Amino acid sequence: MSDSIVQVRQIDHVTFVVRDVEASRRFYVGVLGMNEVGRPAFSFGGAWFQAGATLIHLIEEHDRSGPAGYPVEVLVRSSRNHHVAFAVEDAHEAARQLKAQGFPLLDDAKLRPDGAVQVFVVDPDNHVIELCSGP
Repeated sequence: MSDSIVQVRQIDHVTFVVRDVEASRRFYVGVLGMNEVGRPAFSFGGAWFQAGATLIHLIEEHDRSGPAGYPVEVLVRSSRNHHVAFAVEDAHEAARQLKAQGFPLLDDAKLRPDGAVQVFVVDPDNHVIELCSGP
């Protein structure tokens, strides 16, 4: 038993604020292969997607949300900054497919020191997305 105050079990969801829900839907469903799932009837636009055990919540930018996209205070968008990572079967193949479809990669597939392979791409609002496959 841990001496911590709270014991988290897993990531439940990741939320992104987006400008265009349809453009993001095309990316998360059409490019990354996630399944859209039901979303409560919030008073603002958005969409939810299932990525394995994790949900991705999109909030359409509005007057009470944060700004869409990559944080403005971060001047350098890179793989060594804010990002979310999704496990894929083969990151090399994911990179090949993305490039073949004209998606620019932030960082091409590369070997991590532990033997995993990782590739970085951005969504329509420039959120940095890592796709990785295990060592």
